[in-house]
Amino acid sequence: MNNALPFEDLEAGRARVAVSFGGQDLHLPEGANLAAALLGAGITTFRHTPASGAPRGPFCMMGACFDCLVEVDGVTRQACMMEVSDGLVLDMPQAGER
Repeated sequence: MNNALPFEDLEAGRARVAVSFGGQDLHLPEGANLAAALLGAGITTFRHTPASGAPRGPFCMMGACFDCLVEVDGVTRQACMMEVSDGLVLDMPQAGER
């Protein structure tokens, strides 16, 4: 079984900034698309659906599907519509939030 992620870091030369996701410290490329940077860091589950608890992560990458919702400093936002900035505190939204 191949456990390697199918995502490649295309931002290798960009400065990295400290970000936290669910208590995990990450160093992501500053100014990169947040959803893409999280995927590149190995984070594939951004939230769980309220009905079944199924894991969800980025799907459309253009703000239409809402599968990439994350809690940013206490506010639920679409990760694909944000840029990485220093000091972001991210978490999975609580079930039922949108």
